[in-house]
Amino acid sequence: MSNVVEHLRNMVRIPSVSSLSNRPIVEYAGETLRKAQWQIRQMSYKDAAGVEKVNLIAVPPGQDAGEPSAELAFVCHTDTVPYSSDWTGATNPLVKDGMLHGCGACDVKGFLACLLTAIDETSKFAHGLRLILTADEEVGCVGMAHLIASGRIRSKRAVVGEPTSLHPARAGKGYYLAEITVFGEEAHSALPQKGKSAIYRAARLITGIEELASQLAKEQHTFFRPGFTTINVGTIRGGTAKNVVPGQCSFQLEWRPIPGQPIDTVPTAVSRVAEKLREFDPTFFWKMHTTRQQGGFEMSASCELVRSMEALTGRAAISIPFGSEASLLADVADEIVVFGPGDMQSAHSSREFVPVSELNEAVAILRSLMAIG
Repeated sequence: MSNVVEHLRNMVRIPSVSSLSNRPIVEYAGETLRKAQWQIRQMSYKDAAGVEKVNLIAVPPGQDAGEPSAELAFVCHTDTVPYSSDWTGATNPLVKDGMLHGCGACDVKGFLACLLTAIDETSKFAHGLRLILTADEEVGCVGMAHLIASGRIRSKRAVVGEPTSLHPARAGKGYYLAEITVFGEEAHSALPQKGKSAIYRAARLITGIEELASQLAKEQHTFFRPGFTTINVGTIRGGTAKNVVPGQCSFQLEWRPIPGQPIDTVPTAVSRVAEKLREFDPTFFWKMHTTRQQGGFEMSASCELVRSMEALTGRAAISIPFGSEASLLADVADEIVVFGPGDMQSAHSSREFVPVSELNEAVAILRSLMAIG
């Protein structure tokens, strides 16, 4: 069994959903790094539930982990999304038909296994390397935000681990999330004229948002599939009882903007929809609270890192339709590529797997990036 498969099997066995501390995964990686005589610096914080989370910065022998500036940073998050209780293989990795199955196998412990294996197998490292492991990416890139706020990261180039089937991704959509609350007036359901249903009002607002989504689809960015800003109403809740006209209804609105689109495009458009409803119902009252704001990123096709990764992988650069830490790193890195084994289409599900052949190929690519010459 190859080293990369063994590393990945070991890490899949360690539960690391975002609600748990990621310290066990960080410590596992730390063992490999210490054996390779890398210098390690850990920074911890507590999440909203009081759970310890750990970020890690590591550098090869003879380099300074306390120096923020780097030539090339490898970035990898350490948490996974939750998994179903009936997925018995979530933390029991299985290799079958050339695929390694398990929670986090492709998102994104597979990339971390490749990094650790490349470090194991490299003897002389290029100057200015950084390995950055982060917490809480799956719940809003919280660990990365802590690192950036601390001023501990500044890199000329950065490779961010995400499943891209080994294509270098030079552009990615942003990710925004908002909580919208619509208000009404409670009344007995036998006397609905005495109240105003917040659920009916929310339904009208959501219908308007659905129409807005169709309008946004007309603004195309041809490098993406789909090539427009997507909108989704993911959850909705309202009312207190079956026989009460509901006084309040809330729903989550998520949108993934194409790079270059003004950050207020969707909130402004939703406000216009609400104002139109208010024209017909002056008592229509609502509020919108944005809980996550993460812009997209886009590198030029001609930038050095993109060209280098295309040459090393033998694959053309692509875009990704999902959010990643690359969006935050765009403020502190000159050139960014998202890259890794596996396909996001299998992630976040009990179907999650990564091709072993891609793991092995990724190790060779990462070694080429890390090594002198």
